[in-house]
Amino acid sequence: MTDTNFLTKRRNSKISSYQLKLILFLSVATFFDGYDFFAILQLLPNIREEFGLTKGQGGLMISFINLGTVAALFLLRAMDRKGRQKLLFFTILGYTLATLASGLAPEIISFVIFQFIARFMIIGESTIAMVYAVEEFPIDRRSFALSIIQGSLSLGMIFCAAIVPVLLKTDFGWRGVYFVGVMPLLLIAFARRSLKESKRFSNEEQNIDPKQSLMHIWKTPYRKRLIIMSVLWFCTYLCTQPAVAFWKEFAIAERSFSEVEVGMAISLASLISIPFVILTGRFIEWAGRRKGAAIIFAIEIVTVFLNYYLHGFWPLTFALIGGIFGASAVFIVLNTYTTELFPTLYRGHAFAWSNNIIGRIGF
Repeated sequence: MTDTNFLTKRRNSKISSYQLKLILFLSVATFFDGYDFFAILQLLPNIREEFGLTKGQGGLMISFINLGTVAALFLLRAMDRKGRQKLLFFTILGYTLATLASGLAPEIISFVIFQFIARFMIIGESTIAMVYAVEEFPIDRRSFALSIIQGSLSLGMIFCAAIVPVLLKTDFGWRGVYFVGVMPLLLIAFARRSLKESKRFSNEEQNIDPKQSLMHIWKTPYRKRLIIMSVLWFCTYLCTQPAVAFWKEFAIAERSFSEVEVGMAISLASLISIPFVILTGRFIEWAGRRKGAAIIFAIEIVTVFLNYYLHGFWPLTFALIGGIFGASAVFIVLNTYTTELFPTLYRGHAFAWSNNIIGRIGF
């Protein structure tokens, strides 16, 4: 097939009504990934104050909760055996219950345990959503679908940033932020009958080996790809996670921002960055995977530095636009690569190793 024929085929590709419903469902699911991720970061000073934690203890708390992202590898392995549909519903339900329990936690230990479970579930949920998009959308619409899903994650961050200052003034305080997490239950009730199993997984289901070990993928011809993707995930998390996790603490302690100013800066930066995040898929298709990835990673490196170097509300907010865009766009790149470089029956294993085991060490 020539390049001209391929481009013609791309222009003729259409999205079905089911695919539109699917992308809406997956986008709402990842919306709460962004919401959950930003909730703990926005509430860290308030949680530390209520439970009497030092800044160092707050950092250790975040680190332990984030171990739930590593544990999610068991969900991703199960995805290659049990299918995408069942695991997606299971993770949405598990996240909802764990988030509600986090808001009811009477002391720090139970809170950390519930948040660990919530992070375990939400990472499994968002990764399954990415795999669903790759397996249900044609190649010319794949990056677009992933961009919409990732953009919804950013929208969840915006919603969280906007609602936290309001909820902190209520009688529930920081706990009210977690009570909002019951909303995904409505998502299950709406979509549980219409969501189908991935066609690609259904076609390969008869080839599944239920006894396949976690190490099996290292014995396949995809070992070299797995090493490369693991290094990329590790280095990306090593840069983006601390930069995002402690920006609010930095802005308040080092730049004398108020809670309102922090919320406004994050909301503005997230809102402005969303159109660029959504266009990332098209940009990658236009520039090519390698060139597009290099440009996006360069933007993230520069803006992360500026986010901890500049002074003043507007300079830092401007830098934050690039930082939030880059933090979202690099994951569109990595999700695209990870899902496209591995066949259907190894896709969950590839994510489990490159993202959840090796990559999350950097996280």
